[in-house]
Amino acid sequence: MMLTDDLTEYDVIIVDDEPLIGCALVQLFELESYRALALAEPQQLMNALPPNWPGVVISDVNMPHIDGLTLMANLLSQDKDIPIILLTGHGDIAMAVQALKQGAYDFIEKPFNNEHMLDIAKRALEKRSLTLENRSLKKELESHSTPGPRILGHSPGIKQMRHIIEQVLDMPADILIEGETGTGKELVARYLHDHSVRSAANFVAINCGAIPETIIESELFGAEAGAFTGADKTRIGKFEYANGGTLFLDEIESTPLALQVKLLRVLEDRKVERLGSNKSITLDIRIIAATKVDLKSLCDTGEFRQDLLYRLNLVTIPIPALRERREDIPLLFLHFARVASARYHKALIPLSTENTAQLISHDWPGNVRELRNLAERYVLLGGEAAFATSMTPSHQLNANMSLQQRVEFFERLLIEEALNVNKGSIKLTMQQLELPRKTLYDKMQKFGLNRKTFIQ
Repeated sequence: MMLTDDLTEYDVIIVDDEPLIGCALVQLFELESYRALALAEPQQLMNALPPNWPGVVISDVNMPHIDGLTLMANLLSQDKDIPIILLTGHGDIAMAVQALKQGAYDFIEKPFNNEHMLDIAKRALEKRSLTLENRSLKKELESHSTPGPRILGHSPGIKQMRHIIEQVLDMPADILIEGETGTGKELVARYLHDHSVRSAANFVAINCGAIPETIIESELFGAEAGAFTGADKTRIGKFEYANGGTLFLDEIESTPLALQVKLLRVLEDRKVERLGSNKSITLDIRIIAATKVDLKSLCDTGEFRQDLLYRLNLVTIPIPALRERREDIPLLFLHFARVASARYHKALIPLSTENTAQLISHDWPGNVRELRNLAERYVLLGGEAAFATSMTPSHQLNANMSLQQRVEFFERLLIEEALNVNKGSIKLTMQQLELPRKTLYDKMQKFGLNRKTFIQ
């Protein structure tokens, strides 16, 4: 039987082949504002736990087909720190000792005391929360201790982008980065290079739209002395200079059609010839191209070669626009403001709630570049001056909103901020906002907020 529930929505999962016990435990935990799910078949849970699931499993030991110890072994193979509480109707001390040695969090005999069950589960959940917090902190420290650019954000689009990047970091495949102006295409390209096995070699960036058509060929391929008028000495091209490393071709859509044919040959043969030379230079190079437009549409109009597109987009990395990852905006702004504060030797003033609301509601046509510029102005000029010149009235909190609408606007904003800061931890968010668990869940449901969005 396949499990269709989203397990990330539950704090406690009960596995027991006796439906009455499962139902009773669900009611017990729900009365304490925990979200609980009862399963009658252990195989429903095996190999089904999502990564970093923040809950606890309570399982009966004696079940047909698959017993609790077998289920526990499977779950611990998925995550060695999953808290598992085992239940048994038989006072088997030897089995209890064996289970604890094998990794069980605790062992409870049936019939159990409700208060005792709640106390053990609460402690198990607290331990799980601390374990995940330590994991997240360790991962964050590792990423910040690595030299080179960093990709900040916890939104689904950024997480998906990071996943693709991790899969191809050390692969020799060429990559196409797609994103609007200002989304950080060169930063992603540099990240790919700096965190790969090619990091010790050159990263060479060239903007295909910024170089005159008359010289772009010599810029890319190089030229021998005397190859054309004005070539008084041998010139090393970008391909050759990037040999062993990475060549980043920004605004690839601006490449002249005549040059696209030659570029395709270099990509396929991994060899380049300088202008005026018949000698081929073998390349060990990764090509990363970037575009701000839809290359397929350019192929349809004959402005871009289809065969070159097929060669470039073996792996495509889309960068979401800033308006599509609004939950990342406060984090990015704070990062840019801290950098600016250090650069200009000026104190960093905390953002007001109103300014934070303006940040999140703005459409950001200039994307991350626009946000970074605002953060620098904020440090230099202060909040009132910086936001007055950057945010149009249509992007500010609507003055026509009723009191109730304004309260709900800021309430949602504060809950989003708390979930983001606490990386989706319901327990920590409850503590920060001083809200009961059920109240927090009800408000999250009202505003359409899902804790999964904020989990690292």
